[in-house]
Amino acid sequence: MDLFLLLQAHAGATWFMVGLIWFAQVVHYPLLAGVGPSESVAFQREHMRLTSFVVAGPMLVELGTAVALVWMSGGSLAWSGLALVAVIWGTTGLVLVPAHQRLLEGFDPATHRRLVRWNWVRTVVWTGRGMLALIWFQP
Repeated sequence: MDLFLLLQAHAGATWFMVGLIWFAQVVHYPLLAGVGPSESVAFQREHMRLTSFVVAGPMLVELGTAVALVWMSGGSLAWSGLALVAVIWGTTGLVLVPAHQRLLEGFDPATHRRLVRWNWVRTVVWTGRGMLALIWFQP
């Protein structure tokens, strides 16, 4: 694959996720606290289903292109980007997914706070990944 096309796919997927994670952090997750108790389980179920549909493709493209960049360049920038992808996937799998699963049992303020707090980690890391993706295009 051409390195420039790989970088474009990588930057596109990363910046899609940067925008999405900021929206989720600033708008969507705070509004989750306002869903009534009788609607919270159904809301959470639909949130998980629809969010998975939206993020699965871009996250997989981002992961695949991050691995390909390490393979093609092997530079410290590529390895740093892949390490940040590992932080995102680790935080998602170990903290965020279990919190969302817990919210399927009913709204719990402590779980919601944990979700919002840990999502800040992903928000900051994804923003940093976006900056790295832009650095690749510098002459």
